Amino acid sequence: MKIALIGYGKMGKEIEKIAIARGHEIVSIIDIDNQEDFGSEAFRSADVAIEFTNPMVAYDNYMKAFAAGVKLVSGSTGWMDKHGEEVKRLCTTGGKTLFWSSNFSLGVAIFSAVNKYLARIMNSFPDYEVSMTEVHHVHKLDAPSGTAITLAEGIVENLCRKNRWVKGTLTAPDGTVSGTTECAADEFPVSSIREGEVPGIHTIRYESDADSISITHDAKNRRGFALGAVLAAEYTAQHEGFLGMNDLFQF
Repeated sequence: MKIALIGYGKMGKEIEKIAIARGHEIVSIIDIDNQEDFGSEAFRSADVAIEFTNPMVAYDNYMKAFAAGVKLVSGSTGWMDKHGEEVKRLCTTGGKTLFWSSNFSLGVAIFSAVNKYLARIMNSFPDYEVSMTEVHHVHKLDAPSGTAITLAEGIVENLCRKNRWVKGTLTAPDGTVSGTTECAADEFPVSSIREGEVPGIHTIRYESDADSISITHDAKNRRGFALGAVLAAEYTAQHEGFLGMNDLFQF
């Protein structure tokens, strides 16, 4: 399979290594200094492009890839609120293809399934209050993380007494804390911590006066995310529309 890379930071380089090891060819690498290559024959020859950039440029990258007729896999977050409906419409009725996930890790996919199951169980135990904390490296621009938002939406969909999640506290790299975990009875807080070079830790906690129950996913490095992105690209090459991890892993 021919793969183009959009974004050539740490994730892009890890994806490149795994894709080549799995027998794929990298035909184009686009980064901040060669945006004109979106119009190149090499980029247009790709079966799939894999995009990991940042919230400010992700949407523009999608439009450029779609214009070139290239299917896209993306793990960029922070763009969904403003452009989500438009992008989904382009994929469902406009003939474009995007496989998007806030997290490509197989472990996170399993964790997400466990999260939803636990939320359903907790419908029978109203004494437990739910909250979430996510920890990421200091370079991450969005808070809460896209993965935390996806997990929170899974709780809202399955825990009847919670109608929405709200931003909790934010602990900045310098240790200062803003925000609050106080919220309405039908809400629950998602708090964020930015420190060091943490790839990603997500903890969901149910607490009562008697005890607490916590589940945690702790990423050791970027390899799991990169492998998942390549697996998604292999899937996307054979499918169309607006795709996600529920299509790739049907638990």
